[in-house]
Amino acid sequence: MNILENSSLKKYNTFGIDAAAAYFSTFKTIDELKELLEFSKRSPAGGQLSTLVLGGGSNVLFTANFDGLVLKNEIGGIEVAKEDDEYVYVKAGGGVNWHQLVLHCIENNRAGIENLSLIPGSAGASPMQNIGAYGVEIKDVFHQLEALQVEDGSMVNFSLQDCAFGYRESVFKKKYRNQFIITSVTYRLRKKPQFNISYGAIEQELEKMGVRELSIRAISDAVINIRSSKLPNPAEIGNAGSFFKNPGVTTAFFEKLKIDHPALVGYPVDNGNVKLAAGWLIEQCGWKGYRKGDAGCHSRQALVLVNYGHATGEEILDLSTAIIHSVKEKFNVVLEREVNIIGG
Repeated sequence: MNILENSSLKKYNTFGIDAAAAYFSTFKTIDELKELLEFSKRSPAGGQLSTLVLGGGSNVLFTANFDGLVLKNEIGGIEVAKEDDEYVYVKAGGGVNWHQLVLHCIENNRAGIENLSLIPGSAGASPMQNIGAYGVEIKDVFHQLEALQVEDGSMVNFSLQDCAFGYRESVFKKKYRNQFIITSVTYRLRKKPQFNISYGAIEQELEKMGVRELSIRAISDAVINIRSSKLPNPAEIGNAGSFFKNPGVTTAFFEKLKIDHPALVGYPVDNGNVKLAAGWLIEQCGWKGYRKGDAGCHSRQALVLVNYGHATGEEILDLSTAIIHSVKEKFNVVLEREVNIIGG
């Protein structure tokens, strides 16, 4: 058990914010995790330390140093838990890189998560906010997960129903926030693919690629091409992908908005509601390509806030607040942050 003190978190968050953790360690097994949680309860500082678990660090914004214990989930392993005539149940350790898991499944002809290619983060984080893209969400392929209860160290299984998935939501974001650490996730993947290419520009990209025979690999390649053309690489420009959720409104409100804004972008969802494109709303308010110091709004995708080098978390947060206010003023729509704010 190697615990570092006053350790920089810059390389552990995709925004590249140079915050520090009072204590930092990694864990590769459940036993190591239990040891570290025991340390947090009898810390040298006295009393119990606040604990934060990071996967890929792709959905957090540090606005201050973390005065507690930060743990990096490095539990690995990908295996077939079981299979039947129709499905293969693939179990991945919580620390497995998400995109590498997608590629592994494509290589082995296991279908269902190809539309989620190139999403940053880890397998353990995937159910926390029910990650989704191009018409697919984790809830569509989720079977179960295992998680360690922080309070007593017990292991608990969560079913699809237990997770109460919603749009970028699960029980782990609110009801059980900071109460469980996800150690593995099992996905139900199809042996015979059901292709989903109706969302976004996938069909057009497949045509551009000259794909004649549809496959999960072709869809993955198309998604990678689209994401690479629109979204900045966190290794080059600090960001956390989509900073805001797409807001939902009633159909009646959507139709009313369209009177004043005929080009308004929206997608029908359940219960007769409409999901608005947050990026479009932000762009109409003039934020696309905006930059103040090293904090900015990306030039190709207004939904992505970026750190051009030395922005602080507070500067990124202040920019997001200004965007929220301007969208509310122009459209009477309230944007909600998708990224978790740590320290502020």
